[in-house]
Amino acid sequence: MAEHGRATECGGQSARKDLAAMMVPLGRALMAAELPVLEAHGLAMWAYSVLLHLEDEPVRTQSALAQAIGADKTRIIGVLDDLERRGLILRRPDPADRRARLLSLTPEGRHLRDTVQSAIQHRENQLLARLPAADRRGFLNALRALSALPPEEITGGD
Repeated sequence: MAEHGRATECGGQSARKDLAAMMVPLGRALMAAELPVLEAHGLAMWAYSVLLHLEDEPVRTQSALAQAIGADKTRIIGVLDDLERRGLILRRPDPADRRARLLSLTPEGRHLRDTVQSAIQHRENQLLARLPAADRRGFLNALRALSALPPEEITGGD
């Protein structure tokens, strides 16, 4: 039986490491590489996640946004307050439900998001350049497909 995360011999073939064993260290290193870019623009990781998620469509509630980015809904309020204070997002009542707030990017928020994302992806492209072009395309296509899956489809939960 294979140990968690270690490649072992299995039926005469070399087994691969578990996906999490390969991806978690890579993810941590990628996040560490993002930090200097985020700090240079005065953003925390959660704030950047908010800016990325808002895209160009308003999000109906703060709770829905928190769930979508995997943040605690009470924790996200301070992040939203800061982004609103800085003029990067707008929170306005939903005309269909005055208790709900529509969240959207301001032009300044969109510009900052695009600037930071461009700098981060420049660094990522340097890393991806270590792969042959076909492998790069395949890797990115696979990441897009897997990251689009609902979490319950990955975990097997209901």
